[in-house]
Amino acid sequence: MRDPVGIRSIAVSFPKTIRTNDYFRENYPELVANAEQKSFARAFLPVESSDKGLQIWTEEMTPYLSDPFRGTVERRVLAPGESSLTLEYDAACKALEAANLSPNEVDLMIVSSMFPEHIEQGNAAFLAGKLGLRGAAWNISSMCASPLVALQNACALIRSGEYSNLLVVTSCTHCRNFDEMDTLSFSAGEGASAFVVSSLKPNQGVLSTKVVNTSETCGVFFNELAKDANGNLRMFIRAGRDSGKKVPHLTLKYLHECCQGALTAANVTIDQIDFFVCYTATAWYANFCIRELGIDPERTIDLYPQYGVISVVSVFANLYHAALAGKIRENDLVLVYNHGFVASSAAMVMRWGDVTLGTAPAPSASLIKTPVGAR
Repeated sequence: MRDPVGIRSIAVSFPKTIRTNDYFRENYPELVANAEQKSFARAFLPVESSDKGLQIWTEEMTPYLSDPFRGTVERRVLAPGESSLTLEYDAACKALEAANLSPNEVDLMIVSSMFPEHIEQGNAAFLAGKLGLRGAAWNISSMCASPLVALQNACALIRSGEYSNLLVVTSCTHCRNFDEMDTLSFSAGEGASAFVVSSLKPNQGVLSTKVVNTSETCGVFFNELAKDANGNLRMFIRAGRDSGKKVPHLTLKYLHECCQGALTAANVTIDQIDFFVCYTATAWYANFCIRELGIDPERTIDLYPQYGVISVVSVFANLYHAALAGKIRENDLVLVYNHGFVASSAAMVMRWGDVTLGTAPAPSASLIKTPVGAR
């Protein structure tokens, strides 16, 4: 039996500015009016197929096809003075405080920033300096699947005896890499998460992991250097020409391959899972996953309407809010799934420990009206 290693604390941090759909209606009315001819709509298309899974994808997507924002309601975006580093620092401090650890007790920090302030170096060393860490600090990247890949590595390193306490920090500040004249920007949100990994009580922690590469997705989304409206050269995220055709098929494939692989490795069935969390990449993604896997809708959480696409932060923001709402309790079996195009997809089964939570972020009006955890 594996040594009990897993999540000890979780914290999240979000920018102060909440951007609603009115921002785009007021500033880009023509873009909104012609949204169906733009990349966001082309990236997510209905699929005609006899495959039951692809039919579920289309059924769950269809209610959002009349909405140019495809179900996005709010997204947090950086305010003046905020950056990926400020969000990471805030989340890291909250996670350490919740775990009752000082920076000197952290043996290794793993950081995944999408995107870092200093792309050529990543944020790890800069964040270590702000925190006053003396231990090792690494950058890691497996696109949106980075937090689960980092957690897998953290558990292995602790089980090997190399380290005792690891801090994993992720941030998504990709709005500056979305062209506001491209409808992909409709979905883009920003935030950060942090979690401490260490030894837990017997039988708790990460039980199994299944990670696969997603080489088939190369070109579905890509980065491009181009000039913005002011003539400045920037890196933009674009959708490939055939993304609408490839996304549903590959999403279905990786979901089953990773989740079934993790369940088999943990020697449990889907019926034994108490709670399921996925990277909510679209407004219908959580519904699609639970229907395809056969999971009770009450056993998941979906905060996409409030946060939009927050990439490497999504899974742990959902775990945080689910635990905060009392939807995940100690010793629950939790299945987590995170796809990362042009990198990896990963699933993990864990026995939830006595996870402490950092200070809750200030809720928006929508989060007050819609209970956290409502789908």
